[in-house]
Amino acid sequence: MSQPYIHVSCPPWVDAAVEWDREYATDEARMRLAVALARRNVLEATGGPFGAVVFETETGRVVSAGVNLVIARRNSVLHAEVVAIMLAEARAGAYSLAGGAGTRELVASCDPCAMCLGAVLWSGVGRLVTGASGEDAAAIGFDEGPVFAESYAYLERRGIDVVRGVLRDEARGVLELYRDRGGPVYNP
Repeated sequence: MSQPYIHVSCPPWVDAAVEWDREYATDEARMRLAVALARRNVLEATGGPFGAVVFETETGRVVSAGVNLVIARRNSVLHAEVVAIMLAEARAGAYSLAGGAGTRELVASCDPCAMCLGAVLWSGVGRLVTGASGEDAAAIGFDEGPVFAESYAYLERRGIDVVRGVLRDEARGVLELYRDRGGPVYNP
């Protein structure tokens, strides 16, 4: 018997949903893409209600996009943020998104869980932008783990700029859509 092979890729619709050559100039434009990916993931029934995108900070160009694949790929770590980071690192050909072609940022449709906050720290992104809050995710049953105000303060002390609550109502609406459609909560 040999080790299993893991292949990580987003559903085919993601490539068509992202304007890869567009310059997403503002936090709101970048968040609209993350939220649109999360919404489509719910509507297509291809995963949980979370989307994330890695952008080049200066140009606003998309480096990678991720959606939650936990249930679809039967893998507890395939949160949207982790998927986006993994795909960005694959594109960069490096284990870190720091340096090289400039600063990169992660835009996530919801505040990250404890695991994803760790991934943000180790990924080398210079900026984190979030939409819905952890409380919004908890309101539909998701447990984000040990995430505290100090968690974000720690990221900032490590040089990562953190902006939270961008288009929160739109992002929260995707969580509510998932709940209303009977989407499973897989980490209670």
